Amino acid sequence: MTAQQKVIDAVRARFGPKAALTDADVIAPWLNDWRGRYHGAAAAILQPDSTEAVAAMVTLAGQHGVALVPQGGNTSMVGGATPPADGSALILSLRRLNRVRRIDAAANLAEVEAGVILADLHDAALAQGRRFPLTLGAKGSATVGGLVSTNAGGTQVLRFGTMRGLVLGLEAVLADGSIHGGLAALKKDNRGYDLNQLLIGAEGTLGVVTAASLKLVAAVHARAVAWIGLASPHAGLELLQRLEAATDTIESFEIIPARSLGAVLRHIPGTRAPLSGDHGWHVLIEAVAVSAEQEAPAQLIERLLGPALESGLAEDATIAANEAQAEAFWKLRESISEAERASGPALQHDISVPVAAMPDFMIDGAKAVETRFPGVSAGAFGHLGDGNVHFHVRAPAGSAADWAKTHSDVISPFVHDLVVAAGGSISAEHGIGQMKRDELARLSSPARMHALAAIKRAFDPRNLLNPGKLVFLAPERADQ
Repeated sequence: MTAQQKVIDAVRARFGPKAALTDADVIAPWLNDWRGRYHGAAAAILQPDSTEAVAAMVTLAGQHGVALVPQGGNTSMVGGATPPADGSALILSLRRLNRVRRIDAAANLAEVEAGVILADLHDAALAQGRRFPLTLGAKGSATVGGLVSTNAGGTQVLRFGTMRGLVLGLEAVLADGSIHGGLAALKKDNRGYDLNQLLIGAEGTLGVVTAASLKLVAAVHARAVAWIGLASPHAGLELLQRLEAATDTIESFEIIPARSLGAVLRHIPGTRAPLSGDHGWHVLIEAVAVSAEQEAPAQLIERLLGPALESGLAEDATIAANEAQAEAFWKLRESISEAERASGPALQHDISVPVAAMPDFMIDGAKAVETRFPGVSAGAFGHLGDGNVHFHVRAPAGSAADWAKTHSDVISPFVHDLVVAAGGSISAEHGIGQMKRDELARLSSPARMHALAAIKRAFDPRNLLNPGKLVFLAPERADQ
């Protein structure tokens, strides 16, 4: 009997047949990553329904030397939750840990388990007059554990930060099966290394997040969404700086080139341009008010945009007249990746640079790629307020469907070199996973890589938690 089968049998004996699924058809959808780039194999999906069950399963796996791949909604964009192709690991699904343990509106706190879907957290908070201020396109399937483990971002980072700033406490199972009980939302805690912060963004390589205490904020009383036409991303940055100097109610500031908007209008049914004229760049802004005492967001935006229009900084602008139009504006932004996929093969890069450097990078980076690789077209859009650039390189017309796969080893390192030269990061909000692991090692200082490997060995000396992701441990050193 194999070590994996011993774990499967032991889990079933203790927790019942539903705790270990082995039907190939049931497992199949969970073996591939979100983009369909990575394909794994696994003999079973283990399904704990409590933190204690997670601890027991991790302990059993450790006793038999079986690797585990923690998995939530399986929405990783970098293959971070895909099991190895050789079938050497079992999937540890956290989806049954899906309870909202409590919402404390007075303390602005939600304590939820790792398998809670982001959209369900939004609903639970709203029912108590609060909201969780992080959203993203995969909110209907992404889970809290995955959001914590990848330090997810989204469209509201400008005001509220990434998950790292929204996590108040964590509960997690470590590689030896012990439980880290760090859920208490302490404003001051000076007991040495912050284990919670080490687990955030660790992609399940240091421990299995089972629950989190999360920061809530007041529910939105009113919002306004505006679409502005600009001549350049530099004008966008200047507009952002003016708005930030005047108000702290701007939650989103997205910049979009005309080419990306054009792709959406061509390929996404039911979309239309918000402005009548031609503009090289566009900005989508959202402002909110949390009480009737605040200035109405639409009035605020109109007041602040007036001088920008008069000075020529902004070429044209419109404010959504109702919620349906506001959602239509957001659909344009959220459909860019889908539209560009419909336009043909492309390589997509989730990167970040200093906010002040983002306008130059969006223009100069695209030119550098197009010069180095004749025939391709490059463009960038993203969260101007936090420097997060979604940098896409599109294949020459008529390229084969597998163009991205056959060219990524040459084009992506070139893009990453440009990012590093600009003082940026090769991963802004999607993590490292297996897709960027080698590039992280190539472009990071020896000090960083030594520290990452040392932390991994300290937490997981046998390399049994999500092996092959984020940082590589050579087999011969895994037990050192």
